[in-house]
Amino acid sequence: MKLRKELWFGFSLMAVIVIAILVLMPWGHITNGHLGLLMLALIVVAIMLGFPTAFTLMGLGVFFGWLAYRSVNPAIAGQQVFDVMVQRTYGVMSNDVLIAIPLFLFMGYLVERSALIDRLFRSLHLATSRVPGSLAVATVITCAIFATATGIVGAVVTLMGLLAFPAMLKAGYNVKVAAGAVTAGGCLGILIPPSVLLIVYGATAGVSVVQLYAGAFFPGMMLAGLYIAYIIVLAKWKPALMPPLSASERRVPLPPLAQTLAQRGSNALSGLWRTFTTGSGAGFAQRTVLGQLFVTLLPALFVVAVLGLTWRAATAPVVEASTAGLVQAGLESADIKEETAGLAGAPDTEKEDSGAKEPPAEGAQEVAPPAGAEAAKPEGAQEAPGTAKTDEAKPAEQAATAAKAERFPTPAWFWIVVGIGIAVLAVLYRLWNWERLEVFKLLLASFFPLSLLILAVLGSIVFGLATPAEAAAVGAFGGFVLALVYRFIAHWRGAASGGASPVPVIWKTVKELGVIVKESSFLTAKTSAMVCWLFVGSGIFSAAFALLGGQELIEKWVLSLDMTPVQFMILAQFIIFILGWPLEWTEIIIIFMPIFIPLLPHFNIDPLFFGLLVALNLQTAFLSPPVAMAAFYLKGVSPPHVTLNQIFAGMMPFMAIQVIALVLLYLFPGIGLWLPHTLYK
Repeated sequence: MKLRKELWFGFSLMAVIVIAILVLMPWGHITNGHLGLLMLALIVVAIMLGFPTAFTLMGLGVFFGWLAYRSVNPAIAGQQVFDVMVQRTYGVMSNDVLIAIPLFLFMGYLVERSALIDRLFRSLHLATSRVPGSLAVATVITCAIFATATGIVGAVVTLMGLLAFPAMLKAGYNVKVAAGAVTAGGCLGILIPPSVLLIVYGATAGVSVVQLYAGAFFPGMMLAGLYIAYIIVLAKWKPALMPPLSASERRVPLPPLAQTLAQRGSNALSGLWRTFTTGSGAGFAQRTVLGQLFVTLLPALFVVAVLGLTWRAATAPVVEASTAGLVQAGLESADIKEETAGLAGAPDTEKEDSGAKEPPAEGAQEVAPPAGAEAAKPEGAQEAPGTAKTDEAKPAEQAATAAKAERFPTPAWFWIVVGIGIAVLAVLYRLWNWERLEVFKLLLASFFPLSLLILAVLGSIVFGLATPAEAAAVGAFGGFVLALVYRFIAHWRGAASGGASPVPVIWKTVKELGVIVKESSFLTAKTSAMVCWLFVGSGIFSAAFALLGGQELIEKWVLSLDMTPVQFMILAQFIIFILGWPLEWTEIIIIFMPIFIPLLPHFNIDPLFFGLLVALNLQTAFLSPPVAMAAFYLKGVSPPHVTLNQIFAGMMPFMAIQVIALVLLYLFPGIGLWLPHTLYK
């Protein structure tokens, strides 16, 4: 039996839980708090036995909630517990944060089916062909990029299991290394925005999802970088595990223009420039040569644009005088209103814009005052607004004009950055041959559309231009457009080679797009329903747990230990790490986070930072047996000779890397907190 070891592990763990219940439970004097702990233990055992998590949560929550209400008033206990069920269900339905989940899921499923990821993987594979362990490195990079377009772990692992895993096995890669690269890279979607886990944690802990996204970006990139570093070091140390690609596999076919110009020289930039300036296009139109030259110069144009924006930001003056003037004018206006209550026009100004409008000019006294205001109006009071304008508007305008005319001197570090940029471009274009130009074009065709989608979604969220739900809607539309365009291009290329009419191509694209949208909608509805029912079940379970006094009992026990914040953090993360073995991240977030979060203020721990640690820690839930879902996703699409034990063994080094990343994040919290504090504090 293939799952014998895993089954024995699961049954042993359940036996430990049951024995602990039998030994530690004070059966002689059981209180409601002990019933709450019993409910907590039973939910873990029930989930490990395979019962549906959401409905198990609801069932145990209703039963133990009824016991809690029954101890107070047996007559209305049933009515009260079902009232709680209705209230929790309505609370989930009215939660605005959860709207983003189905939209992000829909975007991810559309991107997965747009035939974009396979092209991205091939281009990255060619771009990293000279790097040790190039296929595994390309796999991790592709997974990281795909994770920024969707937070669906199962989709990433399954797709890369179909694309990258057979390619690595064909190239002679060790099965364990290949499986570890696919599963670990696929799990990056748990941490890297737009992560569904972060949305669920934000809704559970009451933390801003926007700040969670900003905080999780750099830790996610750090973890991906650690994966890549481990693969490169292992490939250099033991080349037999990841054999380098042959010269034929690294070769890129050249188009006719490149083949012709390559005979004149190997450098693409000099060849295209010489051809364009001399007009010797070798039978090719100047427009074609100009287009190739523009593509070649894109890295330089990008560096120039980044340096230009950096210079403007580094030399831009801080316009403090204008802002101070506005604040001071507002304060003076408030003082005037306070000192001259009943001024003519003051009530109307306050109603319309709360003093934010430009102060009235002379003649404002002609406005009809409210009843009784004429008698209270002091003489000459109407001249005060004009005075404030004279005193404040002119200096503010002068300061703004001076700020536009003067900029700060260019700092020395900027010229250092310019020098580094020029050196990098010089090396790049020195090594820029015709094959590298074709690889760059492949990257441009596959990564550029996806990068626009990523910037539209994450950029709008991080910079406060849209809420997560609004950005997810834009992402879903972008995924639809990508699926449409790439399927049309794929069919058009096939038709062009056969000389077919464009009408059948359009019709075939529309039919295929309909199937893609139908499948994506079904999978989105299925996953979203699971998440929503989990929230309903969690709400009922948490309410019953609180009614029984389980939360209070745990808080008293934790506080009685007199732990320091460091000790509490280590204990919490260790518990979450252990829970990741038998449980998925959804159960951990939904069930156990409401237990830890109320304790955070006592230890002065930022819930945002705690959420980042939890998200990084919970990646072990997908990489730790026996309930490592990433392993089962990969096993479902892997060849028959690949065993589950081999996949588990391949995941172990990457799980150790996750622990290292967790320690680094704890020792250097700025990795996760710098960006949200910079943008939102």
